[in-house]
Amino acid sequence: MKAEVLSLEGKVVEEIELPAVFKEEYRPDIIRKAVHAIQSHRRQPYGPNPLSGTNYAAENWGPGHGVARVPRLKTGRRAVKVPQAVKGRRAHPPKVQKIWDEKINKKEMRKALRSAIAATAVAEIVTQRNHVFEGALPKVVVDDFEDLTRTKDVAEVFKAIGVYGDVLRAAERKRVRAGKGKMRGRRYIGKKSVLVVVSKPCNAIKAARNLPGVDVVLAKDLNVELLAPGCHAGRLTVWTKSALSHLEGWLC
Repeated sequence: MKAEVLSLEGKVVEEIELPAVFKEEYRPDIIRKAVHAIQSHRRQPYGPNPLSGTNYAAENWGPGHGVARVPRLKTGRRAVKVPQAVKGRRAHPPKVQKIWDEKINKKEMRKALRSAIAATAVAEIVTQRNHVFEGALPKVVVDDFEDLTRTKDVAEVFKAIGVYGDVLRAAERKRVRAGKGKMRGRRYIGKKSVLVVVSKPCNAIKAARNLPGVDVVLAKDLNVELLAPGCHAGRLTVWTKSALSHLEGWLC
């Protein structure tokens, strides 16, 4: 399986053989399992104060009052502490001791990662995620891309290689979040756009991530969630030539 290497002006400069990982079979079931496992590691335990609903000065009135014999506030008649009473405690509240982490075998995680990488080169799968692009996949650019320092220059390269339309799509879909999350530092949500994979820490990381929906990652730090946001594989990905070379010795 071969791919064209594009210059910063969008012209074909050479043709290279892709790493064997791009021949991996497409397994959306394993990809979904891997993404859920990654997301579960960020799940924050939650639960009420252990004394919630019980820290009241209350006593049972006993028989002879024509009311249920449940603990009642000493300063009133409202029932407290028992779960069957109005305003009582919760019977089985969530507990912080619960373990949210989902387990996944190492071989399954590696299989999911290889499958997600291979899916980035299949135009049909990428199109199903509603990405906008022109030309063939995968998109491979020369290593000079890693030397870019300005967001404007990265945008020009994206236009030249035919993926800037997807950045515009992500910018148009930015909207205010529904619900109370908008009051908790998560006011806006947007669509995922291009994923840029580079071989080493470089200036292009900061320059590219300023574009709407664009993520930049080192080849050694690739994970399934970046390649398959929302468990849907086929993210539009731009590789540098050196990043592909990194895959040859790592996954194949």
